[in-house]
Amino acid sequence: MLVGTSCWQQDIRREEFGMALLQAVGLTVVLAYLFYDGIWAVFVLTPLTMAYLYQWREERCREKEMQFRVQFKDAMQMLASSLRTGYSVENAIREAEKELRPIYPQSCRIREEFERMVHRLDMNMTVEQVMRDFARRVNQEDAEHFAEVFSIAKRTGGDSISILKSSVRTIGDKIEVERQIQTMLAAKNLEFKIMCVIPLGMVLYMRAAFPEFLSVLYGTLPGVFLMSACLAVYIAAYCLGKKMIRIEV
Repeated sequence: MLVGTSCWQQDIRREEFGMALLQAVGLTVVLAYLFYDGIWAVFVLTPLTMAYLYQWREERCREKEMQFRVQFKDAMQMLASSLRTGYSVENAIREAEKELRPIYPQSCRIREEFERMVHRLDMNMTVEQVMRDFARRVNQEDAEHFAEVFSIAKRTGGDSISILKSSVRTIGDKIEVERQIQTMLAAKNLEFKIMCVIPLGMVLYMRAAFPEFLSVLYGTLPGVFLMSACLAVYIAAYCLGKKMIRIEV
């Protein structure tokens, strides 16, 4: 089963969301133990659980969109190949849908979209309508740009094959740039994760090795305020780090 209402949220499985929920609850329990040493803090920190799930959903949606862009590029290459062999645009879409079957599973977004396009063509909808509906449904920049340019070329008698080649080349270049950026940032991502764990590990070590040293911070009002300030600084540093390692193309 799927969760969410947007295109990419719908591609998130309930099993994935369930694992993320367990991680969020686990993190909240750890923070409550390290910073407040009380079960009551788990309920107070519930907004952090929701914030974690929100951030996880946004990141997962970006991953789903990136996967779709790769799938879309492959589908455009199949369309261009069918058009070069003499198929009409309508039949090229049908052939691309058939060629996608052994490559991607049934639940894959590109399979679902092409099956829907074939169904609407069978209902005598025009190619322009099908393409516009596809672009509106996925709400993705590459798909919207392609559908718009393709519709204009179709109406004016433009070269559909050249348009497909240009779209594939543009999408491929953007994907390659993003992959290069992610490769360069891989080490920084690892460093960021380690730096996020180190402060929590230090507090855990101090609690295990020198419990009397930190006992003054728990169970007292000044201690609660001080640990809350430390937690706020930690969360702010985490959010800033996430922004620094995220680069959009």
